[in-house]
Order: sequence, then C-alpha cells, then structure tokens
Amino acid sequence: MTPAAPELDGRAAWPAAEFTERLRAVTATRYHDRHPFNQRMHRGELTPAELRRWIAARFHYQRHIPVKDALILAKLDRPEERRAWLRRIRDQDGTEATGGGIERWLRLGEAAGLARQELWDTSRVPPGVRFAVEGYVTFCRRSPLLDAVAASLTELSAPDLMRTRIAAFERHYPWIDAAGLAYFRTRVTQGARDAEQALALVLARARTREEQQRAVAALEFKCEVLWALLDAVDRSDP
Repeated sequence: MTPAAPELDGRAAWPAAEFTERLRAVTATRYHDRHPFNQRMHRGELTPAELRRWIAARFHYQRHIPVKDALILAKLDRPEERRAWLRRIRDQDGTEATGGGIERWLRLGEAAGLARQELWDTSRVPPGVRFAVEGYVTFCRRSPLLDAVAASLTELSAPDLMRTRIAAFERHYPWIDAAGLAYFRTRVTQGARDAEQALALVLARARTREEQQRAVAALEFKCEVLWALLDAVDRSDP
C-alpha cells in the first residue's frame, strides 16, 4: 500500500484554518469508525468469537505503535519535539512500575477470554492484518517527517470513537469485565493530546501547497490502512 500522489497545482499554501479543516474532513469521512465491522460492533451485533478475533488482530497493530513512534522520533531534530514525542512511546510501553497501552490491551484480551500468549502469537494474526500494519510501519520508516506525522492524525477522530466504543461495550457486551475497558478510557484524553501535538507539528512544517497536499494524502493513506486491517478481520475465518 502506498499513498496516492497528491495533485500539485503550484498555488499558494492554504491558510492554516483551511488546511486544518481539510485534514479534519479526511477523518470525518474516511475514519474507520464508518467501517461495517466497527458499525456492527457498536450496534452490539458481534459474536464473542468475532470480538475476540478483532481484539487479537488489533493487538498486532497496538504492539507496533511504539515502533512507528520510534521511527518518527528519530526524524525530529529539536529536543523539545523529541521529548514530547517520546511520551507516546512511554504511553504505550509503560514503565517497570506502571503498565502502558500494550498492557491495557492485554488486559482487554484477558477480560474477553483470551490468554496473553494468544495475543503475542503472531501466527494467529490474519495475513491482511500483518500486511496493513507492516505497510504503515514501512511508510513511517521511509517517508519524510511531515508525512509520517500527518499519517498519525487519525487521532483527530479517536477520542469520539473511544467514547462510542466504551458505551457500546458497556451496553452490548457486559460479559467483558469493565476493568478491561481501561485502554479505551485512557485514549479519550491521550488521543486528544496526541492529535493536538501532531496537528501543531504538521501546521508548522507544511509551508507550501505541495507539502499540505502531501500531508492530506498521508492521512488518507492511514485511513486506508485502518480500513484494510478491519477488512482482513471481517473476512478471516472464525
């Protein structure tokens, strides 16, 4: 998977407000909250087996988030930016004293009846999920800083998705211990903070129309990655 080449027209850069609106429009119309699998999840239509399959497959994505953030961290050239971005890795990996997002996702799996080893076992991950995740990590490795950061702006819509998901799990899947929803609860605030940080970086570094269009294309690509991941989960064997 590669992002579509932006259409370049040589015109002046969009004003910051218009550029921001164009970025927000991408997640408003193309974020994976609109995917049929997520829609069924939020309506309470998934079977326990389907929900466990999604949790296991999504863990493969979650465990690679610190990897892509480390790749972005290496591209940042200012100490204050690196310190701020390093917080994302700590949020996911945690510390020896406190567990991070990966640990909270493992606890979600346990609350749904999955053993930790099942989640760590990559042989259980559908090939399409592995392909989508590797595509995203490779994109962040090979792309310029602006493009890699812009791709993370799916976080603009993440807090609302987390709120929807919490309500859906509490209403439709009461067999999952409420303590297992800690990842979703944490990401409501973390996602908003991370989106604000990434948006500020993109606005500061995308100074030309070409750079702005590249940023929009990168965000569209990330939305496609998340859709491809759910396509693979939806079509995999029970």
